[in-house]
Amino acid sequence: MGHHGWGGRPPASDAEARQRIIDATARCIDRHGVTKTTLSDVAGELGVTRQTVYRHFGRISDIIGEVAAQGAESFVDLMIAHLQGTTDPAEAVVEGMVFCVRTIPTEPRLSLLLQLGDTTAFGRGATTRETIAYGAKMLQRFPVDWAAAGIDEDDLNGLAEIIMRLLTSLLQHPNEPPQDETRLRAFLNRWLAPALSRTSASTHPRS
Repeated sequence: MGHHGWGGRPPASDAEARQRIIDATARCIDRHGVTKTTLSDVAGELGVTRQTVYRHFGRISDIIGEVAAQGAESFVDLMIAHLQGTTDPAEAVVEGMVFCVRTIPTEPRLSLLLQLGDTTAFGRGATTRETIAYGAKMLQRFPVDWAAAGIDEDDLNGLAEIIMRLLTSLLQHPNEPPQDETRLRAFLNRWLAPALSRTSASTHPRS
């Protein structure tokens, strides 16, 4: 498990080793910035060899992804607080996306992959099965009665996937000149919200 080094306190498990690597990477990023942080920096921070780090993570972007993921929970809490009182499915999804586009680039842990410029890694990470499942759980926390809107668990997974794909594109390829929130909200209301509105309407047909 690569017990050499580790500041004289070898990890008791692989899980502990991975977490200490993640924590060391966060410290290196704070000092050097994300684009200048290397596996060698992380290994030096821990007092281990690069090979020891490689046993747990294949690339620096993989570790940075974990650093970003661990900052996601507090971000989700902020977004859910922002959405309180927004019970309409379409409105909640649109406002949630506007919040993400506005906030993610300013959140140090969440914007790490964008700063790194590894857009392929960011895209893969945003559309993995695990990330989509996490997105569906996040949607379940919205102040929305999804069942009443005719959106079941499978639908939430599909909705989470389309949101992640669209959000990834909006963050990686912003408009030039930058699009303000009013225009972004109008764009999402025109092209995304109708899909949710139609779902709700089909569940509650007119008498």
